[in-house]
Order: sequence, then C-alpha cells, then structure tokens
Amino acid sequence: MVSQLHVAGLYVIADTHYLDDTRLIDAVAQAIAGGARVIQYRDKKHAATERTRQASELAALCRRRGALFIVNDDVALAKETRADGVHLGREDVPLAEARKLLGARAIIGVSCYNELARAEAAEKQEADYIAFGRFFPSRTKPQAVQAGLDLLREAKKKLHIPVVAIGGITPENGASLIAAGADALAVIEGVFGQADVRNAAERYAQLFK
Repeated sequence: MVSQLHVAGLYVIADTHYLDDTRLIDAVAQAIAGGARVIQYRDKKHAATERTRQASELAALCRRRGALFIVNDDVALAKETRADGVHLGREDVPLAEARKLLGARAIIGVSCYNELARAEAAEKQEADYIAFGRFFPSRTKPQAVQAGLDLLREAKKKLHIPVVAIGGITPENGASLIAAGADALAVIEGVFGQADVRNAAERYAQLFK
C-alpha cells in the first residue's frame, strides 16, 4: 500500500550544515510561509538526543503548518518523531525494511541519482516517490552524478509516482525541470542559503502556479 499523501511542489532540505541550531526552526517556518510543501530534516553532525529534539520540533511545526515532514536516512528517528516519512539513499536500510518499521501510510522516498532502472525497481517495491539528480552544478554535492532532462521525460512515461529533481536548482532553471516532468524541486542552499528565506521559497513556489 502506497501512502495517500502526495509529494509535490517546493521540497526544501533543512540541512544542519547550512542551518545552525539558532536558525533551524525559524528558517523552516519561513520556508513554509513562502510555499514549501515538503520539509526534509538532514543532519550529519549532532548526537542522537539533539537530533531527536530538532526533528521533534520540526515535526510539530510541519503538522501545525500543513507541510509534510520527511527524515533523511534515519528510519528509527522518523518513527520516534512521528514524521510523515523517510528518504533513503543507496547506503541506507532497504525500502522493505523501512516500510515494515514505519507502516503502510508512511511516505518513503528513494534517491535514484541518474538511474531509471533503480527508480522503476523502487516503484515496484512501493516507494512513494523517487528523486533524481543532480541536474545542475551543486556546491552541496559537487561530485554527484549528472542527470538530464531526458531522464525526467522518460521517467514520467514509465513511473506512476511523484518524481523529485535535486541539484543546483534555482528559480531561473527550475521551470525547465517542471516542464520535463518533475513534480517537486528539492532545494537546500537556494532557500536556506539566502538572506530572506521566505522570499527565496516564494520564488520557487511560483514556478508551480
């Protein structure tokens, strides 16, 4: 059973590499106010207790504001904080294991890089969405594999779940990804690296109108 919750629109990744502890909650609130529909918590530096605190606060904020809350990599944290779901990369737990722990209603997304076959396999395993990228040069992951617009077009012909594009996306180049079939645009620095987070989010959200 695939979740009834739908991933679409502006998908912001609240990466604690860019957001220090004093900015995290307020910056995410500003992103939601600007039109972000999905929030992913991505943390690679804090101890477990701090991760739990931050994720719990973000989960509560997203519930209040009507945004979906996704945890990067950590299935146990997603369950503990009652997140809407989890996003899995190549080195994370298998999708079936995450589904067993989180249940049928959880949103489970899978990174598929530039591999359509991986995306098709994820859909067969009842992933709720897949993510391709990077599409443009990215300072967050400069060594990430390159994906192209043709991959999005082909994916939209073959897949029946939402497709997220990630990697170096700006308000100027994002429209081409949507036109090629992206249901959501995942952004880190383009929103959280800007002085006015709400305004930055609004510029991306406008692309979906």
